[in-house]
Amino acid sequence: MTASTSTTWPREVTEILGRALVCEYASLTRDGRPVTWPVTPYVGAGGTLDVSTGLTYPDKAERARRDPRVALLYSESTDLDRAPVVLVQGRATVRDADLQANTDRYVRESLAKTGAGFAGMPWFLVKRLGWYFARIWVEVTPERIVWWPEGDLSRTPEVWTCAGDVAVPASDPAPAGPRLPSRSAPPADWRPFADRAARLGEPVVTLVADGMPLAVRTRSAVRTEAGFDLRLPAGVEAAEGPVCLTFHRHGPALEWQENVVLVGTAAGEGDRLSVRVERALNDWSLAGTRRERNRSFLGQGRMLRKRLKAEAARRGQPVPRVRRPTPRQSAGA
Repeated sequence: MTASTSTTWPREVTEILGRALVCEYASLTRDGRPVTWPVTPYVGAGGTLDVSTGLTYPDKAERARRDPRVALLYSESTDLDRAPVVLVQGRATVRDADLQANTDRYVRESLAKTGAGFAGMPWFLVKRLGWYFARIWVEVTPERIVWWPEGDLSRTPEVWTCAGDVAVPASDPAPAGPRLPSRSAPPADWRPFADRAARLGEPVVTLVADGMPLAVRTRSAVRTEAGFDLRLPAGVEAAEGPVCLTFHRHGPALEWQENVVLVGTAAGEGDRLSVRVERALNDWSLAGTRRERNRSFLGQGRMLRKRLKAEAARRGQPVPRVRRPTPRQSAGA
């Protein structure tokens, strides 16, 4: 790898960081296992790269509050010609001390960025989607950025590291009281999920290297009886230990999405990695016809609406309202 340091992000990656609709966000469990989900990224006002998770499904944020070592991988194709594949490793700051401000920001910025699924929906219906728009923000301060020029995973990547010590603000205090129980039981068999993943393209694999989650797009993936044999991109060495495989695809405006996430252990050498899958994680995909997607979305809402008040109460706050952005706010988003 060719390394450099700077006080600003590399010019070669700045545009994709601002325009990407989806990135893969990796955080670590209590026992140091990576978990990676596709999310929509945003550029924060204070030199951070920000993602969010629903207040009603806060695990992505709670993992980062407990262990701030996270990664963001920008590996999706975009409207940018020959865009690089970009990995950002850094430290997370979790923000949920002002749920109303968080919700206002998510309504404003998500509708401005995609508007997927809500275009043409009457506002009185959008206002009822508090279980979806109520958000926790995770602000990521980049420490290291690795990118494969022109998205060519066979090329040696470039590396940027932040000059000097990185000042990372503390997360907001953790909520009080016990966590709510899981929304559903974990799948008993990972194989049907792997079958579904076959149509979603090459996976992102997340390793743990030098104490940090390392998420990369694979160059190839072959199904085996126990899991998958993978080929890693140039500049990434196979490492033994826990791994996460993330398969996903989505519509051009995020009007639909399919996700499969499998976790297990890996071993390998050089750019070859063999993954033994142990289990699948529950996912929420919105696929099929528009009617089927709407039915699934509203069905999730009936379940998650019950958790909204409880999660807000754990943080000592009222349930945030979904408020229409003002023209001035929308222009500044």
